[in-house]
Amino acid sequence: MIDYLVIGGGIAGLSAGAGLAPHGSVVLVEAEDTLGHHTSGRSAALYEPSYGKPAVQALGRASYDGLKDAGTLSPRGVMVVGLAGQDDAFKEDVAHMGLTEVTLDEAKALCPILDTDAITRAAYLEAVYDIDTDLLMQTYAKDIRANGGQVLTRHPVNAITRTADGWTVTAGGTDFTAKNIVNAAGAWVDKIAEMAGIAPIGFTPLRRSMARIPSPDGMDPATWPMVFGAGEEWYMKPDAGALIVSPAEEDPTEPHDAWADDMVLAEGLARFEENVTMEVTRLIANWAGLRTFSPDRVLVVGRDPLDETFFWCGGQGGYGFITAPAVRDLVEALVTGRDPIIGAEHIPALSPVRFR
Repeated sequence: MIDYLVIGGGIAGLSAGAGLAPHGSVVLVEAEDTLGHHTSGRSAALYEPSYGKPAVQALGRASYDGLKDAGTLSPRGVMVVGLAGQDDAFKEDVAHMGLTEVTLDEAKALCPILDTDAITRAAYLEAVYDIDTDLLMQTYAKDIRANGGQVLTRHPVNAITRTADGWTVTAGGTDFTAKNIVNAAGAWVDKIAEMAGIAPIGFTPLRRSMARIPSPDGMDPATWPMVFGAGEEWYMKPDAGALIVSPAEEDPTEPHDAWADDMVLAEGLARFEENVTMEVTRLIANWAGLRTFSPDRVLVVGRDPLDETFFWCGGQGGYGFITAPAVRDLVEALVTGRDPIIGAEHIPALSPVRFR
């Protein structure tokens, strides 16, 4: 009898499993061949803790030390730029993200491809970091194994049955018996709940497309900041000698192995081109991920009040890596009864009780 069967091998499941592993037997099952195959493996990988609603921001701020101690952070910086007519969106972004307005010359010195004849305003924040997402996932997987747990890929869940003692879960042709289920299945969290006979919460997967493009000849973008268009109409981020550009769309969809929408991607690249001096002539690659949100766009972490053996860890949206160390701590705190590092006042905003 397993204490905690964790369903999902993205950052949600790995962080939850790492928090639980010192306190009971943990088995994590992932449907795909590799961990983080879907959204976690397609993240923009930026630590910017002012992103999201207050409870999300609390998780993000509380995660800084854990991310730093794990060796996953490296300098990046973030900039927002606006065109004529975008002043309101620009001001809102600056206030929300805590940026400082800079001159156009200063902006161009930080990101040389900016078209200072087109953009009218720019703002910048230095204390924003890249996250080594693969390192963080592998660190949590190692923590699970170091405490005697198992991390199993190629184990899709086919059936879940409630028993007198807990649960029987069929995954990858194996029957697992567990006292508790941890539902960390990303875009599939409501599907897993329904399989278990638990009422779904109403999560919505939102597609976000991405293109990887060559950097301009002779330019090394390694030190450039991540740049957002005002109102998050697009964003650009340096990536291993190239650039990734996204239209930053949020199109509702069903859980699936997502792919980029060509028309949406083209529109986003056109918006990017309006702000820079370079022209996009070819793509190196393109892909999409699903950012899955709860109805109020705040993570759901905690035991379902209708069945306390069913534990939710879902709705990470675009905040999964930013909040992972604090989510790990919160899961552990809820199981052990101690206060979490984010403060007990934030627990109601994260608990599944708010949807029941």
